[in-house]
Amino acid sequence: MAKITFLDSSGNSTEVDAPLGKSVMTIAQANDIDIEGACEGSLACSTCHVIVSPDWYDKLKPVIEEEEDMLDLAHGLTRTSRLCCQIEMTEELDGLVVTLPAETHNLMI
Repeated sequence: MAKITFLDSSGNSTEVDAPLGKSVMTIAQANDIDIEGACEGSLACSTCHVIVSPDWYDKLKPVIEEEEDMLDLAHGLTRTSRLCCQIEMTEELDGLVVTLPAETHNLMI
């Protein structure tokens, strides 16, 4: 079992168990981390936007075009922004650190 650390916009950290093969969004929601995921991972929103720690960003699979399109809609976009529905936990990502943005915009409502 891997671990993920979630940092909220105030800098508070929560470390959780991260089953391999699960998306970071699913893991966050199962642990009451405040990530909406309005489209349930179908790449139709940006409500699961997270900012990946620079130390971890290059270990992720590359961004696909559909994710890039949704990231363009994310509030507070950074160079290491990703949609956490697209990050699948692997052994290589054990210890991953992501920060939740201060706010998100749900364009699906």
